[in-house]
Amino acid sequence: MRNAALLGSALTFAIQASVACATDGMQWPAWRGPTHQGVSQEGTPPTKWSETRNVKWKTALPGEGQSTPVIWGDHLFLQNAIPVGEEDQKSLPDFGMRGPTSKKVTVPYRFVVLCLSRRTGSILWETTVCETIPHEGYHPTGSLAPHSPVTDGARIWCSFGSRGLYCLDFGGDIVWRREGVELKMAGPFGEGSSPLLVDDLIIVLADHEGPSAITAYSKLTGETVWQTPREEISSWSTPVSTVVNGRTEVIVSATNAVRSYDAKTGALIWTCSGLTHCAAASPVVHEGMVYCSTGFRGISTMAIALGHEGDLTGTDAVRWTSDKVGTNVPSPLVYDGRLYILRGYAPQVSCFDAESGELLFHRKRMEGMKNIYASPLAAGGNVYFCSRNGTTTILRASDKYHVIATSRLGATLDGTPVALGNELFLRGRTAIYCIAEDL
Repeated sequence: MRNAALLGSALTFAIQASVACATDGMQWPAWRGPTHQGVSQEGTPPTKWSETRNVKWKTALPGEGQSTPVIWGDHLFLQNAIPVGEEDQKSLPDFGMRGPTSKKVTVPYRFVVLCLSRRTGSILWETTVCETIPHEGYHPTGSLAPHSPVTDGARIWCSFGSRGLYCLDFGGDIVWRREGVELKMAGPFGEGSSPLLVDDLIIVLADHEGPSAITAYSKLTGETVWQTPREEISSWSTPVSTVVNGRTEVIVSATNAVRSYDAKTGALIWTCSGLTHCAAASPVVHEGMVYCSTGFRGISTMAIALGHEGDLTGTDAVRWTSDKVGTNVPSPLVYDGRLYILRGYAPQVSCFDAESGELLFHRKRMEGMKNIYASPLAAGGNVYFCSRNGTTTILRASDKYHVIATSRLGATLDGTPVALGNELFLRGRTAIYCIAEDL
């Protein structure tokens, strides 16, 4: 339940956000930023920190989650799941989990949206959007709140997958809600795709072991604007959008095909096969190309030229492919003409010339790191990779593998890092950090 003592009016919050945003000219409104590319064009964050160095603030979070924060003005939003009571793994049933490594869910969870002050890290409000016992579990290294929110500076939209889609104002009040489809996900992995804001639409992907679909909702009312069925199995990729020849396309990676849809109508524009199973990484668009990759059950990376229609499989629209490198959970990054891709979710990074597909360096192991779920971030001429053991490796953006710094925190870093100005925001499972140079 929202803490009323910390609330201001929705109007006051919206005005403050607009003023703050106008003052510094910076916001991070969605996962991977305003362009869905994971690039902070003006960011100059630190490259060295620890639990006792360059930590502007650290805030403990209730429950657990893996969502990447989004920021507008002084407002930082993220999602969490909080158990109501203690899990009893022995006496209660499985609730339909598949796979021997699924983490059971035996108590209700509160699914919450949190608003923090970007300046101080204080929690301004907490809103519970629903409370329920999830019908399926999730991987032990995952969570029930892996989805990231999106904002336009006046409202916030949050998907909790099977638990529904919610619109909140900047005061934490729920404006509208839509019931979720009960997803039946393959394996023990749980859910994961985040919503996409395109003009006046909120677009949500629901690929699972039942009837899959991509749906566009009115951002103002929550009414369904269009829905397009998909011949797909479970995927965890978040859609991205781009404008091609005056038309906005929504592009989605998945096992059977990468597909592009007309954002206004949901009509299929093009399709291209070639990825492998368990598509979790999102596409990344850069200079007329879209880059897609999978790396769990099979390896595939594709560079597809935009501006085409129909089935592009095996055509000249596929500019280059690689079966040497493929990512699993972290999405690719394109920065300064180079494509950075991790091996599965291992701390091994490869780099391609994004246009030609020339392999510049291959499977360089980042020492001191373990598995990586967070997608990389580019800022200030550097590329940041965050590991689940709290280690971040920073590479100089170049044709050569060049580590310029390694920093460590005592946190599991699953959320993708965010850079605004000279600040770096790192999301742990149970805490969030603002990293900035000590004055």
